Amino acid sequence: MFYNVENFFDLENNPDINDDDYTPTGANRWNRNRFIQKRNNIYKTIIAASKGQVPQIIGLCEVENRYVLRQLTEQTPLSKYEYGIVHYDSPDRRGIDVALLYRKDAFDVIGSKAYKAPLITRDILYVKGKTNDNDTLHFFVNHLPSKWGGAASEESRILVIKLLKQLVDSIFNENTDANICIMGDFNDYPDSKSIKVLESKPLHTNEGNGYLYNMSLHLQDDKQGSIKFQNKWELIDLFFVSGNLLFNKTGLNCSAGSIEIFKADFLLETVTGEGNAPKRTYRGPAYIGGFSDHLPVILTFLK
Repeated sequence: MFYNVENFFDLENNPDINDDDYTPTGANRWNRNRFIQKRNNIYKTIIAASKGQVPQIIGLCEVENRYVLRQLTEQTPLSKYEYGIVHYDSPDRRGIDVALLYRKDAFDVIGSKAYKAPLITRDILYVKGKTNDNDTLHFFVNHLPSKWGGAASEESRILVIKLLKQLVDSIFNENTDANICIMGDFNDYPDSKSIKVLESKPLHTNEGNGYLYNMSLHLQDDKQGSIKFQNKWELIDLFFVSGNLLFNKTGLNCSAGSIEIFKADFLLETVTGEGNAPKRTYRGPAYIGGFSDHLPVILTFLK
């Protein structure tokens, strides 16, 4: 599962980052009750999206620190699933990071690293581990620079994706059969210029292992989206997998039908003139106690 949870901040004012709005005296009047509501909303979304099979791996972005992750995994009913946390503080000016949660009963982390992008933004989070069936998996969790800034912001995203491509290539150079899963908020569409840097293939092609395949492309073709911007659904929360995960018939595998955007009614609200849209924590300056401006994306592997 990947979910941009939108501004999951604690209550403390950290002088090293721009988190002033998310403090009790800040513009958003971020207090304990609102924090708990946010935390519990994320938990409810994870449980509902799992449809009885609580995710073994969860990629998150827009989390402030390990404290908020521990609140989610230890102070909600998620605690009974004993999630481990992989998180590093990034140099992002707002202090929002990416993280990976994993069920300790299903996945054993071998190693992890936060790769610094060549500009001030979120890190690329890399996690390597093994499943109970001894399958080795490589995960990358991403949150690329936003579209604010036009062409300059696109170049920033290209710089980050070039680094991601180098990291993937280094794994393929050692093992073309590697199981790689990339997820994240790319702030670009499955067919954007920046995404093409990954050189991922459409699902209908079968060029074998040693390549990435774009799991999200056909969702965009079906006009599905994970956010709504200017009254239009857009898909920017993406998944990519290596060929071995797509075409392997004896080990872990997935297919075009393995990916879905979770669009439960409780995650949506009706906005005048826009129709259904994700129900956010704030609509403008008004607190409405919603969930996120993104919808979660689920990718299911079979064996």
